[in-house]
Amino acid sequence: MSARERIRAVAETLREPRSVNWISDQADAAWSTTNEELQALVEQGQLRRVEAGETTRYQPDYTRLLFEEIRTLIEENTREELRNELAAITEEIEEWQATYDVETWEELEQSLADGDLSSGELSERRDVITRWEPNLEDRHLIKHALALYSDVEAAREQMIDVANRAVR
Repeated sequence: MSARERIRAVAETLREPRSVNWISDQADAAWSTTNEELQALVEQGQLRRVEAGETTRYQPDYTRLLFEEIRTLIEENTREELRNELAAITEEIEEWQATYDVETWEELEQSLADGDLSSGELSERRDVITRWEPNLEDRHLIKHALALYSDVEAAREQMIDVANRAVR
């Protein structure tokens, strides 16, 4: 990866606002290159600049990321594929709820403190917990994608129609 690619990779995965210095260190890139790349990402709308006292920090535009994920889901999957994935995720969560007699992954996490669990049972529950939360996030995104599917399809068709008229 080039320095600019490393900077972008670090910037895209930020969970909290970070300074140019921090991003530069993480990307193993020169401060000046990092600063230039971050400015470009702000101008492109991919990052937001956050003023924290006298320090400027950067974070991803989470709204844009959300809509990009939804758009990708719609572009790469049929409506039926999304429905099937939603059903599979829901079924898996319901199985975990029944198996462990809990409603949420937090309740399952609390059960780790039970002194009666073997190391194998603890390991199994930890594995389920690590999959449960991402499943909830995926389910949430898929629901949004299904809700917006028709609108995105209509917008895509309109864009194609406009492009075809311009070519004629």
